[in-house]
This record gives sequence, structure tokens and C-alpha cells, in this order.
Amino acid sequence: MNMRSLKAMLVAGVMLPAAHAGATDLEVTHWWTSGGEAAAVKELATAFDATGNKWVDGAIAGSGSTARPIMISRITGGDPMGATQFNHGRQAQELVESGLMRDLSDVAEAGKWLDVIKPASLLKSCTLDGKIYCVPVNIHSWQWLWLSNAAFKKAGVEVPKNWNEFVAAAPKLKEAGIQPLALGGQSWQANGLFDTLLLSIGGKDLYEKIYQEKDAEAAAGPEMAKIFAAAAQARQMAAGSNVQDWNQATNLVLTGKAGGQVMGDWAQGEFQMAGQVAGTDYSCLPGLGLSQYITTGGDAFYFPLLEDEEKSKAQEVLAQTILDPKTQVAFNLKKGSLPVRGDVDLASANECMKKGLDIVAKGNALTSTDQLLSADTQKQKEDLMTEFFANASTTPEAAQKRFADIIGSAN
Repeated sequence: MNMRSLKAMLVAGVMLPAAHAGATDLEVTHWWTSGGEAAAVKELATAFDATGNKWVDGAIAGSGSTARPIMISRITGGDPMGATQFNHGRQAQELVESGLMRDLSDVAEAGKWLDVIKPASLLKSCTLDGKIYCVPVNIHSWQWLWLSNAAFKKAGVEVPKNWNEFVAAAPKLKEAGIQPLALGGQSWQANGLFDTLLLSIGGKDLYEKIYQEKDAEAAAGPEMAKIFAAAAQARQMAAGSNVQDWNQATNLVLTGKAGGQVMGDWAQGEFQMAGQVAGTDYSCLPGLGLSQYITTGGDAFYFPLLEDEEKSKAQEVLAQTILDPKTQVAFNLKKGSLPVRGDVDLASANECMKKGLDIVAKGNALTSTDQLLSADTQKQKEDLMTEFFANASTTPEAAQKRFADIIGSAN
């Protein structure tokens, strides 16, 4: 079977046959290691294995901030994997500019990616100088508050409908021996919490002034002061979490030991793995229940240039398999994310996924910071937020001043 026929079958959404000429092993690196993430990865691996190729799992324990330096080091050091996960945006930009990543434009054209990938900003984030270098696999949004219904029942208060009610309920949760807000110790978690507060409380205009326009004056202004005051409240509520990984923080919520967690929609996969039901066992509030806007980032796969012809062919097959409609549904239902295809059947989506789909359908999806800020700027922000949330002696005023300096020099 030639590649043209193979591509035609995939475009039509037909699963690849169990074997084909030139099948080979392909190592795929990623940082999806929690229960829900591992279940989602299995869906990708199963679909790829069905083509006759073999998914060789290269999971790297920890977070993206742990995994990315390892991935980059391998690629720049001459030991590339067959495919690797990055977030949409600028994380792999230097690798692309160095000529180390494969141009997927021909594969994208054959698969009509421009027509089926929604929103278009996802594919735009894979594009440099008119060429496409990655395949988006999902849409993730950070702006969610996950709540334990059992925790609030134990505390004798109604499940909050927004962030303000959650803050007001914190003393009752503490009286009942429940951690109000679960927050892991990794820098990206504190950074994501802060950015969620910025968009959900500050609104779309402030978010875009800060991260799109890089407006240092707005970053130092009174509207941002309100965000740092809210972050100080969150810091107080999160004190005592005593966990490191994000899924450990999620586990505090799904076991009723914590009232809530601000985390991306990937947390939903953990609730599903635990057999919990949205709306019954836990509640989800996009935009912290205050805003109808979310940012749409997510994950994408890049394909390093390889000298092995058979593995290069397998890269094309994997790229096509990731976007197969059936694979998109199976993967994203387990991952808790939204599919990047706008033409798939999501009748089995749960309450939380439907809320996210509704926001995207209304056109209320904004560009994520991964796409708007360089990796260096993101790292500076993460360092600041790590210090702020770990050290109560760091005042909101002092943190805001440093934040304004970061934004003023951002690229």
C-alpha cells in the first residue's frame, strides 16, 4: 500500500489496517504519567499499533518543566526520538529554527488540517514561515475550579458557584478539618493559578493588555493590584497543601480532603479514573464561575528529523493517526481535554466537557500564555510565582513590581 492511499484512508477517518509494508518501532516521548493521562496515552498507542507500527513509550516522570530539557537535550545531542510532546506555542521554536524538526506541510495538506482543526490558532502555533511543524492533539484550558461536593457537605455549606463563594467558604472548610485549596509545589502550578485569577477576575481586556500587548503600565496598575490581592488570598487558602505533583493535589479534592483546586481541564481525567461523576461527586467551574472566557492551549507532537526512512514514514502515519476522528474522541474523553477536530461526535462527553465546548463554540477562547510569551518570560514568571506562593512574607506590592518589570521586558 503506498502512502497516498494510506493518507486517503486517514482523511476519510478510516482506521488503518493491522499491518502494512515498512512498519517499524517509533519512540514517543511525553510527560503524561498520571492515571488519567496514562489511560489517554494508551488510546494513542493502541491506534498507532493498529497500523502495524509499534508505539515505544518514552514517558518521562514529572511535569513538562522536567521533561522538556531532557527532550531538547536528546534532539540537540543527536539522539532524537521519533516524536515528542510539547505544548502549543513557542516551546519548540528554537528547535524548528535550528532545522531539527520535520516539516509536516505535505501531511497537513493531504489531511486537510486547515479545514478540520479548530480553532485555527492551534495550527497557527505549529506554523513558522508558512510551514507546519507539529500536529495538535487536544485543546486544554487552565481556567477551571474543581470542587469536592463531599467536602462542602461535611463543612455544612453549599457547593460554591464561583470563586468569591469559594473564598467565603474557606473558614468553614478549615473548621471541618478540610484543606480549602489544594496546590502542588511545582512552579508551573502556581503560575497557572495566578494567570487563571488574572483572566477570570481581571477579564479579557486586562489579560490581553498584559500578555498580548506586554503593557508594563497596566501590569503595574490598580487592576493588577486586585489580582495580586486575590493571589494573596489564594496563598493563604493553599497553605498546608503539602503535596508536590498536580495529580496529588487533585487527589486531595477527589477524596474530600480539600475543598477545591484551580487546575486545567486535564484534572477531569483523574476524577473519571476514580469513577466520580461530574455534577454529583464533584463540580467544575470554568472561568472560576466568574468569566465565560478560557484560554485554549494544549499539547502537540513534533517530529525530529530522522535519517531512517522507515521511521520517517512511521512519523507520517502517527501524525495522521493522532488526528483520526475516532482517535481524537477516545483520547480526549480520557484526557479531559477537548478534541482539535470540529467534526467529531462527542455525544458521550460529560457535563464539564460540554461546558468547555460551549465556551469554545461561543468564540470565547483566548490565546494561551504558552503562545504569547517566550519560554524565558514564562520561566521568569514561574520563578516569581513560586517565591510568592511559598513565602507569605513576599507582599503583593513587591510581587507586582517584579511582575511589571518582567512584562516590560517580555518577548
